[in-house]
Amino acid sequence: MRSFFRRQLADYVEYHRAPWNCAMHVFGIVLLFLAAVLPLSQWSIAVFGIQTSVATIAAIPVLIYWFLLDFALGAAILGAAIVLLSAAAIIVGQASTAGMWSLTAILIVIGGTSQVIGHQVFERRRPALVDNPVHLLLGPMFVMAKLFIVLGFRRDLAIIIDERPQGPLNSS
Repeated sequence: MRSFFRRQLADYVEYHRAPWNCAMHVFGIVLLFLAAVLPLSQWSIAVFGIQTSVATIAAIPVLIYWFLLDFALGAAILGAAIVLLSAAAIIVGQASTAGMWSLTAILIVIGGTSQVIGHQVFERRRPALVDNPVHLLLGPMFVMAKLFIVLGFRRDLAIIIDERPQGPLNSS
């Protein structure tokens, strides 16, 4: 999976060179993930005697996929997913059904619009997932990889993303 991930990331990067497009993706991906799990957080089910939400169950396959692509990035995304799943549970616990659906629609519109603006205005290129639907699942990995690079980790990914490695790993 590691070589597959590196090839996919290198391809994904070609669609995400503009810094403002990348910033729009950070914002958009978080909002779209929350929008995806929010309605599913309404339904609680018992799995092996443990009460959980359908959102958590639905997130498990993609989280496993991200772990298989890159364990460290997958673990970081798991942490972010826990925060977003918890936020969704709190929202569902406080909002009416109509309020939850309204918020979901707003999150989809704002998250999707940020993606479109990022590509049309800043990148001047259509979204990567139009050419390769697998890229839909690479967005969170790309965003987390950029974060790791900014924090001075993952020189191997900095080379793929075509940035200069930063931080303590830049000793050569």
